[in-house]
Amino acid sequence: MNRLRTRVLPVLCALLVLGACASAPPPPGTVVTAARFAQAVVPGVTTRAELAARLGSTRSVVFDSGYEAWLYLSPAGAGRYTEFVVLVGPDGVVRKARTRDP
Repeated sequence: MNRLRTRVLPVLCALLVLGACASAPPPPGTVVTAARFAQAVVPGVTTRAELAARLGSTRSVVFDSGYEAWLYLSPAGAGRYTEFVVLVGPDGVVRKARTRDP
C-alpha cells in the first residue's frame, strides 16, 4: 500500500500541474458580463469616457478616420468567450455595439 502511494501520488500531482497549465488564458480584452455590457453601452448616448468608466479600458483599434473599435469579452464556458465590439465615433460617442457568440 505504501509503495502504491509513492508511485501514484507523484503522477497525480504531475497531472494536476499539467491540467492547470493547459487551461488557456483569456484572449486580449476586458472581461465583463453580458448584462453589465448591455446596461453600460447605449449607441448614440454612451461616450468614450463613460464606456471606460463603466467597463474599463480594453484592447482597441484606432482607425485613420478617428473611429475606434473596442473589444470586451464574456466567458461562455469551455474556455470560449462571447465578444462584444463597440464602435466609437470621432466625436467620442458610441455608434454601434455588436455581439459575436463563440
